[in-house]
Amino acid sequence: MIEFITIDKINLRPGQYVPPFLELLVAAARRGEPLATHVQSIVASFGFEMFEYGVSSTPQPDSHGVTFLYSTADGSWLRHYDRMGYIEIDPRIFLTCKSAVPMIWDQTTARGIGANVDAFLDDALRHGIGSGLAFMWHGPWDRHMAVMFNSRLRVNDEVRVKSITRNLSDIVMFGHYFHEIFMLPALKLGRHSASATQPLSKRERECLALAAKGLTTKDISGRLDISSRTVQFHFERIRDKLGVANRHEAIARAVQTGVIPGEWTAPLSRPTP
Repeated sequence: MIEFITIDKINLRPGQYVPPFLELLVAAARRGEPLATHVQSIVASFGFEMFEYGVSSTPQPDSHGVTFLYSTADGSWLRHYDRMGYIEIDPRIFLTCKSAVPMIWDQTTARGIGANVDAFLDDALRHGIGSGLAFMWHGPWDRHMAVMFNSRLRVNDEVRVKSITRNLSDIVMFGHYFHEIFMLPALKLGRHSASATQPLSKRERECLALAAKGLTTKDISGRLDISSRTVQFHFERIRDKLGVANRHEAIARAVQTGVIPGEWTAPLSRPTP
């Protein structure tokens, strides 16, 4: 389940500079108008059809984190992405997670890493995502911000790459401004839109079952051969789906509802969230 965050406030003080290409978007926000059309117009001006923004913050490895997403993508793709656990194999994520340098990718440059990545690229292409630009940067409290611009084009030829690089400074500026102006108010309030409860994915059930046996994030990471950040992401989704505050409550809820085997017994003392 991917939950959307809606834009309804702006974080802009008098005198702060707004680049010209964002003026209409900021003006619309101040008037309280829906912003999706304005966002899509800016994205199209950069030569892309889809925009995705995600942020995840986790104060401590085993503590409660929050994940938010704003996207112009079709909701069916986002739900499918979550259900398939693509966060683990999406090259737009793992190839940028340790660098703030933008990555221009397509169906040729991102292939050959592994069969699972190739399968993801095939699936993404069927959903209208054939190439694009992605970058990530890191903030305080282990907060990771990912920005992705997607296109239906399968291959970026020389003309296409030059067009993207020519707009690169504005594209990156848009990502930063989008976070600072529109996302920070929602993140500070901890607000996201409500969505129907969906079942846990196979990987989420695996993480929860291992946690019920007492394994930590690091332990689960080693057991499943995925990164600690990915494990934490799964637990963020688990907490959202089960409507609980922390990992301890998630385990208890999962046992009560039969999501994982019931031999787990709650400890007498309440663990650290």
